[in-house]
Amino acid sequence: MNTPYPFTAIVGQDDLRLGLLLNAVSPAVGGVLVRGEKGTAKSTAVRALAALMPEVSVVPGCRFSCDPASPDPACPDGPHGEAAGVSRAARTVELPVGASEDRLVGALDIERALSEGVKAFEPGLLADAHRGILYVDEVNLLHDHLVDLLLDAAAMGASYVEREGVSVRHAARFLLVGTMNPEEGELRPQLLDRFGLTVEVSASRDTDERVEVVRRRLAYDDDPAGFAARWAGEETALRERIASARALLPRVVLGDGVLRQIAATCAAFEVDGMRADIVMARTATALAAWAGREEVTADDVRQAALLALPHRRRRNPFDAPGLDEDKLDQTLDEAGPPENGDDDPDPGPDGGGDGGGGGGGVPPQADGDRTPPRADGDDTPSQTPEGTPDAPGRSSSGAEQQPVAAAEPFRTKMLSVPGLGEGAAGRRSRARTEHGRTTGAHRPQGALTKLHLAATVQAAAPHQRARGRAGRGLVVRRDDLRQATREGREGNLVLFVVDASGSMAARQRMSAVKGAVLSLLLDAYQRRDKVGLVTFRGKEAEVALPPTSSVDAAAARLESLPTGGRTPLAAGLLKAHDVLRVERLRDPSRRPLLVVVTDGRATGGPEPVALAGRAARLHRAEGAASVVVDCESGYVRLGLAGELARELGGTAVTLDELRADSIAGLVKDVTAAGRAA
Repeated sequence: MNTPYPFTAIVGQDDLRLGLLLNAVSPAVGGVLVRGEKGTAKSTAVRALAALMPEVSVVPGCRFSCDPASPDPACPDGPHGEAAGVSRAARTVELPVGASEDRLVGALDIERALSEGVKAFEPGLLADAHRGILYVDEVNLLHDHLVDLLLDAAAMGASYVEREGVSVRHAARFLLVGTMNPEEGELRPQLLDRFGLTVEVSASRDTDERVEVVRRRLAYDDDPAGFAARWAGEETALRERIASARALLPRVVLGDGVLRQIAATCAAFEVDGMRADIVMARTATALAAWAGREEVTADDVRQAALLALPHRRRRNPFDAPGLDEDKLDQTLDEAGPPENGDDDPDPGPDGGGDGGGGGGGVPPQADGDRTPPRADGDDTPSQTPEGTPDAPGRSSSGAEQQPVAAAEPFRTKMLSVPGLGEGAAGRRSRARTEHGRTTGAHRPQGALTKLHLAATVQAAAPHQRARGRAGRGLVVRRDDLRQATREGREGNLVLFVVDASGSMAARQRMSAVKGAVLSLLLDAYQRRDKVGLVTFRGKEAEVALPPTSSVDAAAARLESLPTGGRTPLAAGLLKAHDVLRVERLRDPSRRPLLVVVTDGRATGGPEPVALAGRAARLHRAEGAASVVVDCESGYVRLGLAGELARELGGTAVTLDELRADSIAGLVKDVTAAGRAA
């Protein structure tokens, strides 16, 4: 068995450690979502926490880890007698991103349920994680329906499996931890709200701290057991502190004054619903218990707000998480001190050095201080003031213009790919999926996951006499089972090809263009698409953003997009063709939608219009669905964007037609054009 890296040996990352420890003290806090760049000890910290969790007493032989002191009366393995329990370490169960629904919640043997009336149930990961830790790495890449099931179980403390009228329930209470890299895409706000706490992590910029991280990691890799032994004392002390805080927790007093501060804070920051108030109350109570106090103080409330509110304030994927600390302090002051009169500035949980069990002294950054990550992996902040080397809109050509701010985004018409796909679950184009409306039935190729009851009965009915049916029950064999064919929606790869040339450079016009692309990006976020961005101007085209699930990275690149120069339309289309070719190899089931944003003009080089036409026909020959957003303005219109759309085999829409409240039938136009191609 591998020796885990000691939790107390983690350098820095105070908020990460504190968030995990508070959930270990009080699982009712609701778990923690860890957001941050790769290589910042997210997974290491979660796996190390398991060694600090108190042992659990379980009923011998129970697959659902029932507590012998109060066994679950609905346990599928019950009823349990009064046998003595056995102790074991708390489990850490990891949920793979590609897990199936049956692997998560468990599987019912439908064949035995139909033929024998037996509820034969194979437990899933939720049962394994009961009374332990459930860890989801890259939770933002998990399919939405799995995240819904996961968070519902975490909220209710139970998992329900229902198939064709057969239902099984079992307890599922666990410490939920999710980690994610925001560059790979965001969670929906509704799902973010279901995590109790969130912490932002990043690599330290302090040289001495980075040296210490490397030194400890190398020592651990050379001798894991010996390294862990050197930290055994700190680990034991932290484990005992968690146990003491758990024992103290029921005695912690949450006064009315503190509750008023919590309510005032949530109201001031306009968070939706009441979950934030409840989570803040539980977090503040856990903070007091962790500090060894029986009363909650204003400092506990402040720290709880910094952990529980930032992710609940986001209204769209382009909002940076964070909290205005000046506003927080003002709100707490206006709400008044707690009624218990305790104005002792207790520092709360101390850092405790490397073995002190978390810090909490480094709150998430405020909105104005957060620098969005760069999509190319380089997290060094770009210099943006005018006159600096990296200032956008500056080059030696002298033809560039400063980037223009995007106009206000709007709700767009839905653009979809024609036909029936089989890509990743999403909300854009029609596809065969595991969830959706039932359209037919077929023989299962592997394990049966979605039974088509009527088709199964129809297949079994002609054979009942030959099988010797004597009673009222139906004699069902494996060959009779039918899998339901379902149709839902898939996510697509939406590749934007944006004209940033001089013909588009009028400030008002470019602002409208950026607003339209931003609107389409918001739509792509809501429909769970991957997005990419190709721009062309001057003499060439470039991939401003390779295909990614992070629409906020695309928005950041769009915001800093300079304009000016010639219009190498052919180069832009050819660059997009290269991007789509590579993506077909990487993810052949994800169908692309090409969105070209241009006025259709082509300049530079010999026969630029003819070259652009040939490049467009390459996309048409490979069957890529396409839409041209016509940005031409003025009284005299050349109709070049419409001609480009015909060459692509797609359709052209103006900026006004792109709005959802403009004209009807845009989806039909796009689909019809795709079929005609």
